[in-house]
Amino acid sequence: MTSPQPGTATSGVPEAGSLVLAATPIGNAEDASPRLRRLLAQADVVAAEDTRRLHALAERIGVAVGGRVVSYYEHNETARADELLDVVDGGGTVVVVTDAGMPSVSDPGYRVVARAVERGLRVTAAPGPSAVLTALALSGLPTDRFTFEGFVPRKPGERSRALSALAAEPRTMVFFEAPHRIAATVEAMAGAFGAERPAAVARELTKTYEEVLRGPLGELAATVAARSADGEGLRGEICVVVGGAPAVRAASLEELVGEVLDRVAAGERLKDVAGDVAATAGVSRRDLYNAALAAR
Repeated sequence: MTSPQPGTATSGVPEAGSLVLAATPIGNAEDASPRLRRLLAQADVVAAEDTRRLHALAERIGVAVGGRVVSYYEHNETARADELLDVVDGGGTVVVVTDAGMPSVSDPGYRVVARAVERGLRVTAAPGPSAVLTALALSGLPTDRFTFEGFVPRKPGERSRALSALAAEPRTMVFFEAPHRIAATVEAMAGAFGAERPAAVARELTKTYEEVLRGPLGELAATVAARSADGEGLRGEICVVVGGAPAVRAASLEELVGEVLDRVAAGERLKDVAGDVAATAGVSRRDLYNAALAAR
């Protein structure tokens, strides 16, 4: 269909001449917003991660997609970006949707937005359901500060290194994971973050079989492993929410001096030990050395 040129009359679509990131339901079709329905009906182009799922969603929510539907997924998003943005540049409306949730959050969308910014084109969003925020809200863990980490690496070694790097993260962390890897991932989290770290495993959010398991990572790892062994497993889309690292009380100079003297008594050199302990504790090497020397 021919897109209107900038400055010409449009059909009244407020997003004309825009790239629109539109959130789709993460499970329950009733969460589709009136704006999403209108956009699907009126947009010039709808770029979908999976065109079949888009048409299935449209049928469930009672909308006839009015414009051209094109596929837009991980392996073609860079190549297709300018094709979509040429429509926007001509005054048309391009809506980007993924299979569930907000585009660009662990889904296609980021590259076309970045390219739109480079070209000086308007980008807006039709906000809606988010698995990240839903899982965070239902976890029972602190929500004032959090970080989204996406999917952890698949290979065990890379996964362990990635999680170890997050062990001291003070904010609540949200992860995505696949059903066939969830048992290994939660076990690895218990190892990296500690078995007592509070967490929640949420699956099938907003769907009929929604379930949120809460507890220390060690207990969750045992629960998930037992269900996997029984053949039940955890099915569906899964989010893991992990509490941030607890604040560590800084050791006093007196405590550090005691540690230094204990190691000296075991045969280490005072100067070497003072430097090592000072570096770890983040205190002055000279002050610690002098205090330990005076205490001997």
